[in-house]
Amino acid sequence: MNSFFTVNPTTEEIIREYKEFSLAYIDELIFLADKTFHSWRETTFAHRAELMRKAAAILIERKEELARLMAIEMGKPIMQGIAEAEKCAWVCDYYADNAEIFLTDEHIPTQMRKSYAAFIPLGVVFAIMPWNFPFWQVFRFAAPALMAGNTTILKHARNTMGCALEIERIFRKAGFPDGAFTTLVIGSDSVPKVIGHPLVKAVTLTGSTPVGSKVAEKSGNKIKKCVLELGGSDPYVILADANLEKAVETCVIARLINSGQSCIAAKRFIVVREIYNEFVQLFTEGMKSVRMGDPLDKENLVGPQARKDLQETLHQQVLQSRQKGAKLIIGGEIPKGKGFFYPPTVLSDVYKGMAAYDEETFGPVAAIIPAANEKQAIEIANDNIYGLGAAIFTEDLEKGEWIARNKLDAGCCFVNDYVKSDPRLPFGGIKQSGYGRELSIYGIKEFVNIKTVVVK
Repeated sequence: MNSFFTVNPTTEEIIREYKEFSLAYIDELIFLADKTFHSWRETTFAHRAELMRKAAAILIERKEELARLMAIEMGKPIMQGIAEAEKCAWVCDYYADNAEIFLTDEHIPTQMRKSYAAFIPLGVVFAIMPWNFPFWQVFRFAAPALMAGNTTILKHARNTMGCALEIERIFRKAGFPDGAFTTLVIGSDSVPKVIGHPLVKAVTLTGSTPVGSKVAEKSGNKIKKCVLELGGSDPYVILADANLEKAVETCVIARLINSGQSCIAAKRFIVVREIYNEFVQLFTEGMKSVRMGDPLDKENLVGPQARKDLQETLHQQVLQSRQKGAKLIIGGEIPKGKGFFYPPTVLSDVYKGMAAYDEETFGPVAAIIPAANEKQAIEIANDNIYGLGAAIFTEDLEKGEWIARNKLDAGCCFVNDYVKSDPRLPFGGIKQSGYGRELSIYGIKEFVNIKTVVVK
């Protein structure tokens, strides 16, 4: 039987060893999830909502404890971990309040006596989730899936297995039946078997684009509904009329949230020539002012990278970009001592062909790209394989909204703010950032049968 270790990215110490579930036990748990589905789907929205609100209350009650677990397992700064637990409670309450409204039969006038669309749960939904938001990524799929009447099984990242098992405990303590939410202690090798299991009806993945391609291929081969939220290299376009001070403040936060390890973190800052030098100066000062260190210290905004291989990959992207001609303003060196830290780093004069331009930099590395004018800035913003989030900064709100709506190729576009997810708004991407939507009314309808019912 295979086993793996979780490692504290701050101290590099082993936290715990986990033994992977056997194939026979995985089958047993999937059968339980399916058995539970057939009774869970018959429960009322009011009953489901009652349990979901209990889960929200547990999250709030234990938010500091859960934030500490996130800090220890993947290095999340503890204040951000507290905020993550609170956001999970929000999504639970949101769907407890709105699921029945969202899934009410939609009557459609025809010549028939009665015709309508009904929203019927599918069954067992399999989720493959990453380490970077170890609670939020799970709750944002689980809350709507469970409220719709589905049951759920989770394959979490191996380095956040403690978080995965804690989420299962939260649902159990809230009163959800055995099999409603199940964590599988498995590695990637077992994923194709779970996707292919005949009792698994749908799949959702948040992760990298290469992994998403494999999951989509396997799901498609089995003709199973799949939602993919993949990588991102979010462009932030700063126009000449932007409030530069406010823009810089927002951009620094956007680049460093979760120590830069977010699919919707700002990655590329595209600045028109008139204000380019001033932006570089102010942005660099902002990045310099940020404290990096032990994520359990509430004063630190940046913690370690989650794993050593991620730290090394990020550094190689910086080195490659410099070799191609990018200018290193600050950072760019792996600190000595314990922990997988990488300092806030600013690269200016970044151009196509450099890793910082073409690839997703999953860490606190900012690429500043000059643009001759507004038209070229938009072209550069869209010159990427990804299309998850984007932002534009301008004092002309009408123009900013028009560009966000009509010109930026992304699933989530913000004007004068950084990209963030919100239970009330649909979330997802285009191009190689994936397909399908999470959250809002659109998220809960991803994993239901939109059934046409006609009575003559």
